Amino acid sequence: PQSARALPRIQAIVDDSQAEFVLTTTSVLTKMMRWVSNVPDLVDLTWLTVDTLDLVEREYWWNQDVTPDTLAFLQYTSGSTSTPKGVMVSHGNLAHNLKMIHTLWRISESEHPVGVYWLPIFHDMGLIAGILSPMYSGYPAYFMTPADFLQRPLRWLQAISAYRGTVTSAPNFAYELCLRRVQEKDLEDLDLSSLTGVGNAAEPVRASTLERFSRYFAHCGFSVNAFQPGYGLAEATLLVTSLIAGTPVQIAHVDKTRLDQNEFIVTDDPQGWPMVGCGLPLHDQRVVIVDPATLLPCSEQQIGEVWITGPSITAGYWQRPDESNTTFQAHLATGEGPFLRTGDLGALQKDNLFITGRLKDLIIIDGRNLYPQDIEFTAEKAHPAIRPECCVAFSVDEGDKESLVVLVEIDHRYRPASSADSDYTLDLQEIVKSVREAVSEHYEILVQKVVLLKIGGILKTSSGKPQRHACRQAFLHNELKSWND
Repeated sequence: PQSARALPRIQAIVDDSQAEFVLTTTSVLTKMMRWVSNVPDLVDLTWLTVDTLDLVEREYWWNQDVTPDTLAFLQYTSGSTSTPKGVMVSHGNLAHNLKMIHTLWRISESEHPVGVYWLPIFHDMGLIAGILSPMYSGYPAYFMTPADFLQRPLRWLQAISAYRGTVTSAPNFAYELCLRRVQEKDLEDLDLSSLTGVGNAAEPVRASTLERFSRYFAHCGFSVNAFQPGYGLAEATLLVTSLIAGTPVQIAHVDKTRLDQNEFIVTDDPQGWPMVGCGLPLHDQRVVIVDPATLLPCSEQQIGEVWITGPSITAGYWQRPDESNTTFQAHLATGEGPFLRTGDLGALQKDNLFITGRLKDLIIIDGRNLYPQDIEFTAEKAHPAIRPECCVAFSVDEGDKESLVVLVEIDHRYRPASSADSDYTLDLQEIVKSVREAVSEHYEILVQKVVLLKIGGILKTSSGKPQRHACRQAFLHNELKSWND
């Protein structure tokens, strides 16, 4: 964790899982002890530093009778819309999902596959795509810490260049971070031509990110066809859909007005809203788009909830039978099932799954369905003082109507006029005006309240996703660290 703010989550996971041991490293343990020293339940755990373990002591290992149904581990959800829950991942789930990754990355067709990763291994993508996939498919992989990447994103690209990496994976924000922090003078020494499979998943995939990254790093030999936009979630082990390596990225320009009415209408108008296709599932995995009200399958041009069935679907949530039944045992109105209800909204079209948003996060104002991530993306670009990936949009009930609220975090360089560099003067009214105008121009809707937050004001999960529900609750209870105060 980056700070003591993560301790309540860790405490909740320890209590829920009844964990007795913690695997860590010597350097991380030193930092952690400063934070957990006053938390008896955490201090009393057995902390094992893996860099000091004697791996020769084989008498500590005993063979277990493992079947496909045997529980492999609990993967705790990110908690972006609720309290983190332990997903029960079996050995059979892992074998099926790793087979999908092997196929989608075309590992068997690669002469010298090499992985390069920086994602934390407590994240499902970092653990399964980063650690387990090389073990399953038998190829070498190189790793760096998340902190090393975040401090200097160039290190990731330099490692790919140095070790001739062919596959890697990261959320969309990582590619945005490279665009912001890697300078043109650094491009001369980079060779990214070896990359054939570059996963982009775990959060909304932005068409503009793929286009700008491909254009900026083209000089380094990077090909846009190396990108593999995908979709997945812990409840399905990891991967649900993805493009096959080398397949051209599909970007559909959608009629924004019809999108607000739950219709996915592709248009030839280049001004249409760009949506990135996330491919289709493989190996007996099936995706169905379902109307959450009628529980009937949607037509190709209708947006609905993403339901999944297949061998990668896990058994449910640890010690939560009621939630497991609701989420993992869904049936269509026809009786067909069971399916996993993902809570995500999307459409199937042109041999691609297009994800449009989260069912729980959906904003409905004046009969229009508005997706918070779209509003957040627009707000983020409205003013240079707004921190990237640090906006949250939601609605609140104001008597007889729903009103739109947007929270934005301000870059630490911006200060009030009396204490700021002339290039970084903080003008609160200007920022509020910019956000309102940008959202109004794109969506023809009024932002009732724009809240300017100080650093760390946007509540996020351990994997960096915005906790919209938690932010909304903090707003309603006046618990936000605001510049407006």
